[in-house]
Amino acid sequence: MSKKQLIMESSLELFAKQGFEATSVQQITEHAGISKGAFYLSFKSKDELIIGLIDHFMLEFISNIDHVVKNHSNNKNLLSEFYKAAFHSFQKHSDFAKIFIKEQSQTVNEELLTKMHHYDKLFDKIILGMLERLYGEEVRHTKYDLIYCVKGFFHTYSHLFLFFNVPQDITRLSRSLAEKTALLAKHAETTFITDELYHTFNEPVNEIQNKEQLLEMIDQKLEEINDPTIKESFILLKQHVIEPNLSPAIAKGLTLNLKNHAECKQISYLLQQYLEL
Repeated sequence: MSKKQLIMESSLELFAKQGFEATSVQQITEHAGISKGAFYLSFKSKDELIIGLIDHFMLEFISNIDHVVKNHSNNKNLLSEFYKAAFHSFQKHSDFAKIFIKEQSQTVNEELLTKMHHYDKLFDKIILGMLERLYGEEVRHTKYDLIYCVKGFFHTYSHLFLFFNVPQDITRLSRSLAEKTALLAKHAETTFITDELYHTFNEPVNEIQNKEQLLEMIDQKLEEINDPTIKESFILLKQHVIEPNLSPAIAKGLTLNLKNHAECKQISYLLQQYLEL
């Protein structure tokens, strides 16, 4: 385990017990068994660590759902598979999910709020694409309302699992919510969130800011990863980002190689978005 991973795992345990604000860098370093100097070699501040945790977990959450939606060929049960993937991701990282939900309602940190808003909009984008694929013109006037309905279903039932220990039958729940979503999509007529209203408080979202940021992330992974096949995929993709020289099929294949590696799922998603694969 790298020093950075050790810090993230140790801090997560403390954040789950005490929250972000009540946990100090001193407590994190003591819990991880490292010096403060070692901490600051990995993160410039506690705030940067918190942003790093959010990026790590939320990118995995978003990339998993995006993969299911884009690669599931059977529209008949796509909604059910979407809900299932979302609930399984939150279940897998339940400790972080609890922190994330609590801190959203309590934080006054502007950078943290901006980061949370960013991932919320990525979630919107995936839901919108799925609804348009499944229902097309049927939801032309209601699709933005439906985004909030889908997120409302997900957040409400997630609370039941995370905070009230309700028995988990995710397959049954996913089928139930898929039925309800389909009914709303096909029969709802009155809409509150119109296209105009939605875009007045939602800026267009970009998955990654610029080429330099992506190249920096690739270089970091090249230092961390030992697998020669994964390293070669990163090298080829880095060259392609700098100066496109691969066919879309080859570039997509390389990003899928990365996705199958546990530590590379997030950057695989970012590369696919950046390269529009």
